[in-house]
Amino acid sequence: MATTGKSLAAAGLLVAAVAVAVLAGAAPAAAVCNMSNEQFMSCQPAAARTTDPPAPPSKACCDALGGADLGCLCGYKNSPWMGLYNIDPERAMELPAKCGLAKPANC
Repeated sequence: MATTGKSLAAAGLLVAAVAVAVLAGAAPAAAVCNMSNEQFMSCQPAAARTTDPPAPPSKACCDALGGADLGCLCGYKNSPWMGLYNIDPERAMELPAKCGLAKPANC
């Protein structure tokens, strides 16, 4: 399904974007790719590297991804920051599809 790649890319980007904002000292409410740190962290359990199987994405996570700039998040899918938040990039990229969202064209 085409949305699976988008989900992974969006989730990965989201995680990386939030990590960058937090590590750079951004305010907790600061938006990265249209997602706040709180919104980003709502998706972490569904993309956690150390949980097998991962939890399904919560409604809060899907709502956050629905308002996020998924193309922007795709830019973070290979970021080393993902590991700091215990995020598995492949699991993260599956989140948009699990939330019924379409994958960005260039992700």
